[in-house]
This record gives sequence, C-alpha cells and structure tokens, in this order.
Amino acid sequence: MRHDLILFDNDGVLVDSEPISNRLLAAYLTELGHPTSYEDSLRDYMGAAMHRVHDLVLERSGRRLPEDFDDVFHARVFAAFERELKPVPGVAEVLEKLTAEGVPYCVASSGSHERIRVGHRTTGLDRWFDDARIFSSQDVGRGKPAPDLFLYAAERMGVAPEKCLVIEDSPLGVQAALAAGMEVYGFTAMTPAHRLAGAGRLFSDMGQLADLLGQSSA
Repeated sequence: MRHDLILFDNDGVLVDSEPISNRLLAAYLTELGHPTSYEDSLRDYMGAAMHRVHDLVLERSGRRLPEDFDDVFHARVFAAFERELKPVPGVAEVLEKLTAEGVPYCVASSGSHERIRVGHRTTGLDRWFDDARIFSSQDVGRGKPAPDLFLYAAERMGVAPEKCLVIEDSPLGVQAALAAGMEVYGFTAMTPAHRLAGAGRLFSDMGQLADLLGQSSA
C-alpha cells in the first residue's frame, strides 16, 4: 500500500452523527436568536470545531454566544447520541480489513475527545480505537481547515504527511488535508461531490472505500 497511515474524520465518516448534531445546532442557535436552518448548519459548520460556530455568530451578529453554549449543546448532542447514533454502514468492515492487513489508522476529528469517545462507545467502534489512535482539535487549538490536527496526528503516529491518506466528508476537512500535504478521499454520502473539490477520489459508500484501499495496495 502506498499509504502508511489512514486518517479518518469521525463525524459523518465513522459515526452517522452529522444529521443529529446539525439538527440540534440549528435548533439551539435559532432558540438563542440566531435563525439557522439545518441546511445552513451543514453548509457553515459541518466538519468544523466549535470555535468556528462562535466566530461566525460573532462576525454576523456582533453578539457572543453564552458562556455555557458548548456545555449545553454537547449535553443535548450526547443525549441524542445515546438514543439515535449508529456507525456509518460498512465502516466496521473497512476497519477490520485495515487491521487484518496491518495498515495503521487513526481518527482525527474536529470534535472533542469526549464527543469522539461517547460516539464510539455508543456505536461499538471503541473496539477499533484505543487512546493512541484518537486525535482531536482540542490537541492543537486550531481546527480544520487548518492543517494542524492532521499534521499532529501523523507526527504522533510516526508517519510523514506525504505517506498519509485522509478520509473526509466535509469541505473544511478536505482543505485541511490538502494543506497538510496529504492525499484525501472524499465521502459523498451527505456532501455533494462538487463541494469536495480537491479530493483525489470520491466514494458514496464504505464498500467503495474498501475497494479503493485495495487498489492502492496493488
């Protein structure tokens, strides 16, 4: 395989959390007097760290979000995860394939460590990801589209950026991967293909990803 490390985004790639979290984010922002539709939330915040929400709201309205915004939002999200969250169909098979072939992998997510772990415990994906394989924007301060998170994860995993492959489903994530000098494949299950411009390959289900990874090992 020409890739020595596979870096997975988490939300929308490993766990089917984007519909849940963006529905709740849009509702909470609207509740606070910042009218936001589900589509608005996907466009502006999908794949982003929480600081982007604060920055955009302040830029657009001149008002800061409440100090407890993140805590309240995450409490709502985690409660919904417990009720609704599922793994992305086919992702367990991809992880099983990588494990069987001895290909290193990790998760590099804009979400907090707590959010990643809650999602993995709920969906059973925690069996694939120990602490050494989990990286969050909390670790670096700047979330996507900055390349910091991907570069940090690669450094910690001991792999040069040019030997890494990123699996992403958001425009911000694709930008971050390219800025890090990494190859990136775009998952189009929720994001139109044209919004993932720059991704080397596009795929719409995890079965296709397994095939793409097989081709790259030829």
